[in-house]
Amino acid sequence: MEKKAPFRILSVQVDGGSEFRAEFEEACRVLKIPLIVLPPANPKYNGGVERSNRTFREEFWAKDFPTLPIEEMNDDLQKYVEKYNNFRPHNCLHGMPPMEYIDSTYGRHNQSHMS
Repeated sequence: MEKKAPFRILSVQVDGGSEFRAEFEEACRVLKIPLIVLPPANPKYNGGVERSNRTFREEFWAKDFPTLPIEEMNDDLQKYVEKYNNFRPHNCLHGMPPMEYIDSTYGRHNQSHMS
């Protein structure tokens, strides 16, 4: 993620789920990226992520995937992530894709989105 993010990552907000927890926490510790654990059963604290999860469910995961090898499914997912971040308009970002919004609002190179 650090290689793909157009800004320096100051912290990561997580919901306390167990997916890859030990490995993820260790990677964040090694990279000196603080984790902020949200309280359980409070999706309002993570509204942006919850909305993107819904969009992915409706636009990507709802597709009929024949029995594809995992590599092909991962390729399809990476293409969708590229589309989602760089081309797909988002209403909450004034019709811009996220990367365009970040560029126009904060500048892209070596800046934090939190500054």
